[in-house]
Amino acid sequence: MNALPLMESFYSLQGEGLYRGAPAYFIRLAGCDVGCSWCDVKDSWEAEKYTPVEEDDLVELAIRSRTKIVVITGGEPLMYNLDGLTGKLQRSGLRTHLETAGAHKFSGQWDWICVSPKKFKPPLPEVLAKAMELKIIVANHHDFIWAEDHESKVPANCYKLLQPEWEKSARVLPAIIEFVKTNPQWRISLQEHKYLNIP
Repeated sequence: MNALPLMESFYSLQGEGLYRGAPAYFIRLAGCDVGCSWCDVKDSWEAEKYTPVEEDDLVELAIRSRTKIVVITGGEPLMYNLDGLTGKLQRSGLRTHLETAGAHKFSGQWDWICVSPKKFKPPLPEVLAKAMELKIIVANHHDFIWAEDHESKVPANCYKLLQPEWEKSARVLPAIIEFVKTNPQWRISLQEHKYLNIP
């Protein structure tokens, strides 16, 4: 049996990225060493604050929600070996989606992999090579350079998304729109769950 530090788990709608609007069960693991200054779940950073939960119990919670999609997020979920948890979820007929900064060794069996690289702790090439969705958070004009740099490091068929940092959305959205208009391989992602006021 393997236990993972669980900050929270809940059934809601995916609020970001390509699957936005889809119902999903979220498993938020505690522990993060990336340390984004604008992180909206800083309470997830210290794994020691949370009680480890057995993988089988996490799978049972997901099954009980009647979901089809389970999103493993954090914190930074790849700080842990996720082979066991994701294998059990998939054997239960559930889709497994990963949300990661990509800065740790890859593990797990995934139906969807969203990599959101951060300057605070850059992603590993091996994780970028598996990305199905590349999500760049835009807080200033330097982030467009960061986006272009990572565009060449993901597979050609990877969806490329630019998402405004929530507190700076009004200021950076016009620049994102202009960037996408001249770089149509990119799309805009918004944090729709915040507009809908859901977790």
